[in-house]
Amino acid sequence: MRKKAVVAMSGGVDSSVAAALLVEQGYDVTGVMLKLWRGEAANNDSGCCNIGAADDARRVADVLGIPFYVLNFADHFEDTVVRDFHADYAAGRTPNPCVRCNQWVKFGALLERAEMLGADVLATGHYARVVQGAGVYRLLRGLDPHKDQSYVLWMLSQRELAKTLFPVGDMHKSETRAIAEQLGLRTATKPDSQEICFVRNGDLASYVSEKIPEASRPGPLVDAAGTRIGQHHGIARYTVGQRKGLGIALGHPVFVTHIDSSTNTVTVGDRRDLEVTGLVLAEVSFVASAPPAGTRVLVQHRAHGDIHAATMTEHAEGIGVVFDDPVRAVAPGQTAALYLDDELIGGGIIRSTMRSAVPA
Repeated sequence: MRKKAVVAMSGGVDSSVAAALLVEQGYDVTGVMLKLWRGEAANNDSGCCNIGAADDARRVADVLGIPFYVLNFADHFEDTVVRDFHADYAAGRTPNPCVRCNQWVKFGALLERAEMLGADVLATGHYARVVQGAGVYRLLRGLDPHKDQSYVLWMLSQRELAKTLFPVGDMHKSETRAIAEQLGLRTATKPDSQEICFVRNGDLASYVSEKIPEASRPGPLVDAAGTRIGQHHGIARYTVGQRKGLGIALGHPVFVTHIDSSTNTVTVGDRRDLEVTGLVLAEVSFVASAPPAGTRVLVQHRAHGDIHAATMTEHAEGIGVVFDDPVRAVAPGQTAALYLDDELIGGGIIRSTMRSAVPA
């Protein structure tokens, strides 16, 4: 009997080819798309999660000869991803909604739904690789270094990996597009998705003003000494490391170094003030067993960002990570993914940063 696969089809080329490859490999494939919006889709320029993307995915399914369904997860998405996004910005943090969507929707609610439908596996178009050996599933970076998406998958455990396939993870993007073109799929030349799917036209400032008014109140802009040097336009409009759009001219470059929601204050400083020696992770998850304190790791703290050598430590508020060399512009609320070479071993949400040995 053929194995059953549910493929999360976003309307993009990667998930289209993922579905095609599984059909070719003999799986009994069903394509699904998640409806994550209420009413009219908010951002039709995001490339996914909108009416046009659903039409693209449906036509690909027709070409492949597989059934296709749209599943309404709008309420769940609103109650988890969007609510968390609002709460983080109101608290002065910088969230990553794509990470939360993977955590709570795609590999949470959707995986559960796929299992209820009798699927053996859930497949997506992520550029990552799963390998099995000695009874343990390992999660590796995608083969294409420019498209690797393992960073947003740190929350996957052995349970999820046992049920998950990433069919394009062993390919370069150019190969994916070539396969789509050979198959005559309409998504072959479709641009990659951009922006946040629920922020209309990608206009974050307007979205924040409308949806998160408590994070849109003007307040003091201060320097490293605490001296007021201007006024900000709402803490949700700023993130640690930001240089542009500060509305001040001091004759030298300054950057956002800290956001304090309790006092509605944004602090700026020079490049040196951006440097941290470590960070503290909350909501930590490991792909397999948790490594002990003292383990040497590579840390990536933003999507497609640089990696930094570090040592894991114990910390009262979670897992500590101490960098070999100071690292700049680490924003609380973002993800930090932990690697051993190209193997993702886990990660978490950045709770706070450290200068010397003191959390900031």
